[in-house]
Amino acid sequence: MNENLFTSFITPTMMGLPIVILIILFPNILFPSPNRLINNRFISLQQWLIQLILKQMMVMHNLKGRTWSLMLVSLILFIGSTNLLGLLPHSFTPTTQLSMNLGMAIPLWAGTVITGFRHKTKASLAHFLPQGTPIPLIPMLILIETISLFIQPMALAVRLTANITAGHLLMHLIGGATLVLMSISPPTAMITFIILILLTMLEFAVALIQAYVFTLLVSLYLHDNT
Repeated sequence: MNENLFTSFITPTMMGLPIVILIILFPNILFPSPNRLINNRFISLQQWLIQLILKQMMVMHNLKGRTWSLMLVSLILFIGSTNLLGLLPHSFTPTTQLSMNLGMAIPLWAGTVITGFRHKTKASLAHFLPQGTPIPLIPMLILIETISLFIQPMALAVRLTANITAGHLLMHLIGGATLVLMSISPPTAMITFIILILLTMLEFAVALIQAYVFTLLVSLYLHDNT
C-alpha cells in the first residue's frame, strides 16, 4: 500500500533506455498475416472480426473515405489490443500516456481536415459560419467554431487517456484494499474481491469500447470532410 499510486503509469526502462517502442510494437505479433490457403480457427476469427469492423465503419463513407479503411482498422486493432494487454499484471499500457494519444489523434484529425479543405473547400469553410447568422454574431461564431475544430484532437486523446487511467487506478485501489482487509476482515475482503473481479470484467469491456469510440470519432470526422 506504500507503493506510489502512479507507479504503473511510469514509462518502463531497460538499462536506462525506454522500451515503450517495443511495447507498442508487441501487439503486431497478435495479428499475423495469413500465408496459408486454409487458416486455423484463430486466424479465421480475426479475419471475421476485421471484416465485421470494416463493414461497420465504411457503410457511411463514399469512395474517397473508404481509402482510409486500412488506417481505421489498424487503429482500432492497435488501441484495442494495447488496452487489453495493459490489463495483464505488471504490464504497461501506452494508451494511459496523453502524449501518445495526442500523437495518434492530431495526425489523424489533421489528415481529415486537410482532406476536407482539399476536396470540399466551400463546404469546409461553411462550417465556420452557419447560414442565416446575424451580422453582429459573425466574428463570435467564427471564433467559437474555430476553437471547437481545434479542440477535437484534444478531446479524442483526453477521453481515451482518462477512461483507461481511471479504470487502472480504481483496480489498483480496490486490489490494495482487498490485500489489507484479508488480515483484518476476511468476509469484507471477499466482498471487495468480488467487486474487483466485476470491475476487471468491466475494464475488459471499456478497453474495447474506448478503442471503438476513438476510431468511430475519427471515422465521423473523415465522413464530414469527404
